[in-house]
Amino acid sequence: MSQSHATEQGHVYQNFIGGQWRASRGGETFVSTNPAHTSEVIGYYQKSTAADLDDAVEAASKAQPGWAATPAPERGEVLLRTALLLEQRKEELATLMTREMGKILKETRGDVQTAIDVAKFIAGEGRRAEGETLPSGMRNKFCMTIRQPLGVVGIITPWNFPLAIPAWKTFPALMAGNAVVLKPASDTPLLALKLAEVLNEAGLPEGVLNVITGPGGSLGDALASHKRVSMISLTGSTEVGRRVAGICGRDLRRCALELGGKNAVIVLEDADLDLAIESVVWGAFGTTGQRCTATSRVIVHKAVLPEFSDRLVAAAEKLIVGDGLDPQIEMGPLVNMGRVKAVHEYTEIGRQEGAKLLTGGARLSDGAYEEGAFYQPTIFTDVLPEMRIASEEVFGPFISLLPISSYEEAVQIANSTRYGLSTSVFTESSRLTFRAMRDIETGLLYFNAPTTGAEIHLPFGGTKESGNGHRELGSGAVDEFSELKSIFVSYPTRP
Repeated sequence: MSQSHATEQGHVYQNFIGGQWRASRGGETFVSTNPAHTSEVIGYYQKSTAADLDDAVEAASKAQPGWAATPAPERGEVLLRTALLLEQRKEELATLMTREMGKILKETRGDVQTAIDVAKFIAGEGRRAEGETLPSGMRNKFCMTIRQPLGVVGIITPWNFPLAIPAWKTFPALMAGNAVVLKPASDTPLLALKLAEVLNEAGLPEGVLNVITGPGGSLGDALASHKRVSMISLTGSTEVGRRVAGICGRDLRRCALELGGKNAVIVLEDADLDLAIESVVWGAFGTTGQRCTATSRVIVHKAVLPEFSDRLVAAAEKLIVGDGLDPQIEMGPLVNMGRVKAVHEYTEIGRQEGAKLLTGGARLSDGAYEEGAFYQPTIFTDVLPEMRIASEEVFGPFISLLPISSYEEAVQIANSTRYGLSTSVFTESSRLTFRAMRDIETGLLYFNAPTTGAEIHLPFGGTKESGNGHRELGSGAVDEFSELKSIFVSYPTRP
């Protein structure tokens, strides 16, 4: 059975359960449209039910023991073949992604490349030692640790990185010997289904990966509370993460959360302003500000604030906004019209709080923008740390400029929010660089670079309300989806 079939209205895509493409038992579908042209239907997807989830978990439970018994290097070979297939289809997948969620082709190519890189990296983990040998404190005794799979892992992913995030969760979960039930965001389900298609072609056994589409509230809650699911890995908002953690906590189910951010760039008086402005524009307006690591606050020394703000506004106003399929476009639409409304509400909040709007602050709706979820790059200044626009996640092309008089004040403001995901510091001082390494409360810390741009061989995650302590990617990625077992072997001598 094929992944989709065409109707007069468009393609209808199916769930992937037990190695087969299946319609939902409920018989209902939902629509996904192009945010640059909201009348353009990308596809119709299954509005899955609890019965569909049960089918997916059942398929995963049956397949998992056989997959766990497969030697880890063999599991790695499946992921390596997956990487090669993704490379062959990179341009096709990037184009689909731009149509599905809006970000420009340069960025969707990067999203696919991240999935390729993660597949290659995790494939190599199949030949790494999975535990330790340790000395015993007793005679004639041998001690070691091994890693074992958890069983069935439920993965819930967001819409802003429709392939990269499903890949960087799914691949290490599979390498650890688990089976996976993946529920992608309803705004961007297509790329997760394409990932299932590629893994299937690469030789992943039936039932080891299952993808179901549907509403995040009911389906996400059902997955998080399913008795046969051993772990939930979620990327989403802090509010959703808190809810999922509560559900998992009732059954003591493992839960890995990668959540929101209110990421700051600190620009000190000795900063290279050319580099800082270039980095802030990319960090704030890349992906239309829809990244958990997007630059949201810029904490600027008063000595350079006038020049910095003037030049930043000029750079923002030069950005070419439009359909991401056009190679000249530098910023695409928000993911849907609801996000346009949400971002504009923060513009109104900023005005009400007394901040000064320097540029932007409105939906783009004339001419070519009429059908799209476009919003102007927006910059406020005279922002105080206690303002909502300086403390709440906007998730759009929206910057707050906060003036400071010293390094110490900059750090205090940077640390003042409930989040702690990503921070960047622009300075030429090696002394302040090393102080900042110690002082700033964040999971990711950059110097003279944007707050975005994680590398797959380093751990990714945040502190405080940006996560619950787990880290994705890096050398410990497979460990996050494993259970550690300590083993003691005694071999006493007999007289």
